[in-house]
Amino acid sequence: MFRPLLMCLLFVLSLPAGAQAIKIATLAPDGSAWMRELRTAADEVGKGTDGRVQVKFYPGGVMGNDAVVLRKMRLGQLQGGVLTASELSMVYPDAPAYSLPFLFDDWDDVQRVRRAVDPLLAKGFEEKGLRMLGVSGVGFAYLMGDRPLRSRADVNGIKLWVPQNDVIAIRTFEAAGISPIPLPIGDVFTSLQTGMVDTVANTPSGAIALQWHGKLSHMVDLPLTFVVGYLVLDEKAWKRLSPADQQVFAKAFGEAAVRMDATVQRDNLAALEALKKQGLSVTALAPEEAARWRAAGDQVIADMEAKGELSAGVMSAVRKALAADGTP
Repeated sequence: MFRPLLMCLLFVLSLPAGAQAIKIATLAPDGSAWMRELRTAADEVGKGTDGRVQVKFYPGGVMGNDAVVLRKMRLGQLQGGVLTASELSMVYPDAPAYSLPFLFDDWDDVQRVRRAVDPLLAKGFEEKGLRMLGVSGVGFAYLMGDRPLRSRADVNGIKLWVPQNDVIAIRTFEAAGISPIPLPIGDVFTSLQTGMVDTVANTPSGAIALQWHGKLSHMVDLPLTFVVGYLVLDEKAWKRLSPADQQVFAKAFGEAAVRMDATVQRDNLAALEALKKQGLSVTALAPEEAARWRAAGDQVIADMEAKGELSAGVMSAVRKALAADGTP
């Protein structure tokens, strides 16, 4: 319990005189592609500010889950976090804009929408006291399980895991007639082993990284949602940086997010091919079943807009970008 606090104290005591500490927590495991890029950006910040700003990461969830990290940011124990859209929606409701059900068909859709919508989300976060320094895709999540899923009869009775507190996923699956099982991500491996769950929604690379793939023999070829992570800093910590140091910080981490997008896209394609070679069967839903799922997703989005849980401005920009012909 005291180890993370001790780590923070030791980091602060090791800083050069006058240096500003920026402590950032993430669930990404040390050694992952995410952490490699984040550490590269941190090194660039240290060099670009002549040591005036020192960034320290706490990977692997050592500072707690996203909700705990947000609380520690409010208390000043941390200055930033790499956080999921579902948890950030409690602070800024438009945070899940990129992860709405069945919103995107491919990476081209994502990139076209992000060019238009990233600035709007950055402004929205700022109004809530957070500085958005990077958005990086984790990839498209697909249904994976221990049986083929083609028809409504196949889907009935599956024991489907969804991330704890992922309200949008829970609503979507319930609208499609499924009662999902919300669990912390750390409980899923054991739950697959015991049979408490038999179906998950995850990216191909995520299934391998978390070692779930041994229990997953089938995948549905229909992107459910696009998973993203946000790098945000507390606005008070951001404003303590000089304008010149802010520029260095924003450039380093913005470029890291772009590199991560390219890496993630490549890694997910490679992971899917690796899973196929290990026996993963990829099948499509029957057309009427796919249409039913998409209709459930559309209804969830419509309900969220009607309740004011998504802003009209952001959703209008999303739809306008999706309808464009793809020309930058």
